[in-house]
Amino acid sequence: MPCYSFKGHIPVVDRSSFIHPQATVIGNVVIGKNCYVGPGAVIRGDWGEIILEDGVNVQENCVVHMFPGKSIRFRESAHIGHGAIIHGANLGANCLIGMNSVIMDGAEIGEGCIVGALSFVKAEAVFEPRSLIVGNPAKKIKHVTDAMLDWKTAGTKLYQQLPTDCHETMQEVDPLREIPEHRPVQEDFYKTLAELKRKG
Repeated sequence: MPCYSFKGHIPVVDRSSFIHPQATVIGNVVIGKNCYVGPGAVIRGDWGEIILEDGVNVQENCVVHMFPGKSIRFRESAHIGHGAIIHGANLGANCLIGMNSVIMDGAEIGEGCIVGALSFVKAEAVFEPRSLIVGNPAKKIKHVTDAMLDWKTAGTKLYQQLPTDCHETMQEVDPLREIPEHRPVQEDFYKTLAELKRKG
């Protein structure tokens, strides 16, 4: 795993979690069970403590950091989308941070919140549980419905299975030079929220 000590702090990672070889985990970081950290992600605990509780995923190209002397925690099943930046903020259980959003220092994202893609959450902003948060600066626009939270939870479960799948099947290979005749077919086992609404 791509883990680095810093001033005597060595990352602690549960064996069930998967840190992609192209990710970087530095210093005072604690990662719980069934967590996924994708390629290009950086979790940088050089100046403070970063705790990922069980079932958290930090996807491709995310950055997690903070000012010196702080401690931040991502509660169980927090879901951080591609390219997001979390700087010195705490995330509640089962929340979703949308792709390329930025969450600033001292912000508190409550349990079951959904932060829309490209949102900017100001420093020290506090959002109550199950807030739907969007914009720049980000604001609560409504309450997260049961259907939205169920959809989010189902998506996070995919990421909680992903560490096991990666441990069991991912390996570095040479590419094929042509498409094989019997190429495996990937399952269509998850729908976007928009697709679910059209069917419902």
